[in-house]
Amino acid sequence: MAALRLLLGIDYGTKQIGVAVGQAITGQARELCTLKAQNGVPDWDKVQALINEWKPDAIVVGLPLNMDGTPSDMSARAEKFSRKLNGRFGVTVYTHDERLTTFEAKGERMARGGQKGSYRDNPVDAIAAALLLQGWLDEHPELLNV
Repeated sequence: MAALRLLLGIDYGTKQIGVAVGQAITGQARELCTLKAQNGVPDWDKVQALINEWKPDAIVVGLPLNMDGTPSDMSARAEKFSRKLNGRFGVTVYTHDERLTTFEAKGERMARGGQKGSYRDNPVDAIAAALLLQGWLDEHPELLNV
């Protein structure tokens, strides 16, 4: 397998999908944007535009496991979404345990001076995507072209 240079990270959700970008040269991930979704289905044209713009070597999709490591109800949906990404765009897709990333992202938002309030008013999806992608980058240095 060729070494990876640039990756997109995705925090999959039924209403919003967070997107992050990570680079092997820096070993760092950062938040990019949040896409709207209808029952877990994004605007595929917007996904295509992101792939065209960033040209990722791979995509990492968060896998929402239960705290005991077993699959959650959303796990199957995230895996199906991963397969659709691969099938539509021909990009290698990895999944990564995303337990607690939304909780951590909320803390990150508050640390940056974010407001307390509803999730709708203070979305953290892109932050969660960056956290899960950073976790993947940290765990898989052997796959990176550095």
